[in-house]
Amino acid sequence: MVKSGKKKVRSSGEQSSGIRKGRFATAMDPLFARFNASIAFDRRLAAEDVQGSIAHVRMLGAQGIVTQEEANAIEKGLLYVLKEIELGKLQFREELEDVHINIEEALRSSAGSVAGKLHTARSRNDQVALDLRLYLRNQSALVMSDLVGLMAALTDASEVNIDLVMPGYTHLQRAQPVRLGHHLMAYFRMFQRDWQRFSDWQGRADEMPLGSAALAGTTFSIDRERVAKELGFSRVSGNSMDAVSDRDFVVEFTFCAAMVMMHLSRFAEELILWSSAEFGFCSLPDEFCSGSSIMPQKKNPDACELVRGKTGRVYGDLISLLTMLKALPLTYNKDLQEDKEPVFDAVDTVRGCLGIMAGLAPRIEFRGDRMLEAASDPTLAATDLADGLVRQGVPFREAHARIGAMIGGRPSGSGKRKRAEALPTPEDMTEARSHLGGTSRDRVLDQIREARRFLKARKTAGSSRSG
Repeated sequence: MVKSGKKKVRSSGEQSSGIRKGRFATAMDPLFARFNASIAFDRRLAAEDVQGSIAHVRMLGAQGIVTQEEANAIEKGLLYVLKEIELGKLQFREELEDVHINIEEALRSSAGSVAGKLHTARSRNDQVALDLRLYLRNQSALVMSDLVGLMAALTDASEVNIDLVMPGYTHLQRAQPVRLGHHLMAYFRMFQRDWQRFSDWQGRADEMPLGSAALAGTTFSIDRERVAKELGFSRVSGNSMDAVSDRDFVVEFTFCAAMVMMHLSRFAEELILWSSAEFGFCSLPDEFCSGSSIMPQKKNPDACELVRGKTGRVYGDLISLLTMLKALPLTYNKDLQEDKEPVFDAVDTVRGCLGIMAGLAPRIEFRGDRMLEAASDPTLAATDLADGLVRQGVPFREAHARIGAMIGGRPSGSGKRKRAEALPTPEDMTEARSHLGGTSRDRVLDQIREARRFLKARKTAGSSRSG
């Protein structure tokens, strides 16, 4: 057999990492090495990677898979690496591909050759699945806290402005008078459902994949339940192939984030409209607006517009993940490396937008006079007038037609027109809807009290966890 004269070359990084030793005769093409590396973005998982490694090596020591002395030395080295990460001192190297190998090499520098035993009974496949679950579990708690902050601001604004009456809209046309507090509490409900979605997500994501190894588990006598308990998981994954290839929890997290962004965008859109001269219902805080480079009079609602615009980013993150997983065969495929950038972007975007809106909401100045003027449009009394005819025995469809004809300037079936002085006031109309979920002052205050109970329970739960 004729051998090629091409020189076999390996980079120092590949030599030390051990990933290409034995099987490969040459180093990666430099272009592919850069294309293949994920350390530029998965370094964000460094703390979680160390956290999982500490739990793993403690289990290895307890099971006698490595000696207790070795386990202690590895744990000590990992704690040193974690400190370097927290201080921002750890130097990540692209030639080591990903966060896992970078941390393993950092451990080798601090603990010596015993670091090579850390990877016993695990694979990068189950390792990254664990890291992502730990990371997103932490991030979900932060997003939920951000949601609580925004909900608290909406609740406060609803109570402060309880007596302001404005038009409610359908088809962006004036429909019926409502209290501003009722309108704002509608957004509270949306964000409350978002909070509940993340809470539900936490239950489904509460599954520990480590021990699944590459796809088929391991021949070592591991104690997965011990690792799960130490890392705060309630259960271990039940199928090793599913565990390493599952990214449902990533997709679902991003879907929950997309729902939050959709609700934020709706709120932002209304504030943009309300703050325009055409509506004049509110003035947004200067701190969250910008000016024009040419028109001195402009005060642009840029914070709200950016929230509205960034919603598309998170929608795109969700579609990217769904498309990446479509038709992906079991088990691990390199395609799954593409899960991190979309979900990281979704995390950053939704948390940033929640922070902006929570900061902006308490400082909105609402103009009750403009709202009341718009709510005093006599056509907004149409439904109440029709209801009045119904109480006199007129079938609703006939009453509807009579009032519609009157507003349209056509003769009604009765041949009579209601006098302006007989019209109910905007506040009368809100008070007339005193059923549960209605617009009367007492019912809106009921919503606010219920909201405060929800917020207090979340605050109490957060305090007990931190304690």
